[in-house]
Amino acid sequence: MQRRHLIAAGLAAAALPTFGRAQGLEKTKVTISVGGKNLFYYLPLTIAEQLGYFKDEGLDVTIVDFAGGSRALQAVVGGSADVVSGAFEHTISMQLKGQPMRAFVLQGAAPQIVLGINPKTLPNYRSVADLKGKKIGVTAPGSSTNIVANFVLGKAGLKPSDVSFVGVGAGNGAVAAMRAGQIDAISNLDPVITLLARSGDLKIISDTRRLDEAEKVFGGPMPAACLYAPQPFLDKNPHTAQALANAIVRADKWIQRAGGSDVIKVVPESYLLGDRAVYIDGFLAAQQALSHDGLFPAKGPQTAFRAMASIDPKIAAAKVDLNAIYTNEFAKKANAKYPKG
Repeated sequence: MQRRHLIAAGLAAAALPTFGRAQGLEKTKVTISVGGKNLFYYLPLTIAEQLGYFKDEGLDVTIVDFAGGSRALQAVVGGSADVVSGAFEHTISMQLKGQPMRAFVLQGAAPQIVLGINPKTLPNYRSVADLKGKKIGVTAPGSSTNIVANFVLGKAGLKPSDVSFVGVGAGNGAVAAMRAGQIDAISNLDPVITLLARSGDLKIISDTRRLDEAEKVFGGPMPAACLYAPQPFLDKNPHTAQALANAIVRADKWIQRAGGSDVIKVVPESYLLGDRAVYIDGFLAAQQALSHDGLFPAKGPQTAFRAMASIDPKIAAAKVDLNAIYTNEFAKKANAKYPKG
């Protein structure tokens, strides 16, 4: 029996891609923090996990889920996680804080964040200016949903202090807060948005799930979810980072070939929020906004900086080295290894 187990283990090891074993992973156990793992925003992360792509690369990945991206970032800053699966724009704010982070593989080609109002509490809504003095639900204060809401408000002449932001998470809690009238508007993602829209509990006013609308809102390509890590982590663990990028690029490409029915067979049942049809609709709405190849668009960092600068005078006045907040080197190698996913 022992001999049989050894043979099976040997065959399994032989089946693994050679990268991890040939190059020698500096770190095989990696903890990734994420804010709202069930969201389509982070679907490549779940696909890579569920289809065994991380394991194929020789990695033992633990994913720790938080209520929003700002808390996921805090986990890495505090040392309880190695890598963040989060919004690209956090790399800009962290450089200004003297804690350089670098994004190294893209999951989202557009933010996929939707801002919508509550028809019950704002029956006479006319424009974004009507949100002054109102409560807006975000996944967590300081997260990308908060930043996008600030940006849309700013274009309408409102400051972040003109509204009250309420952390509602990215799942059933967000849905319940909207339906109970606890918030007047919400900045969130799918499947939450599709669920609320289909039940009539949401009127969409800004939708960055669509690439064309996202580019119109931000004035250029706006990179969204990605894996990013402290620069020292990438310096010390380049082969580990490459393995992570390989898995995400494979997941990016799988998603572009997948149909809604394929996805619901892979993701955990809890992601569906009790309605498979809504989940499939949400996936179809988000699919085009997910990255096809893990590569950051050349003008993306400048778009992200411009968007953040427009709502934060400190960022507008700062000098940011945009080349230091991302790299395409890992994603390029991943595409060479997995040209078809």
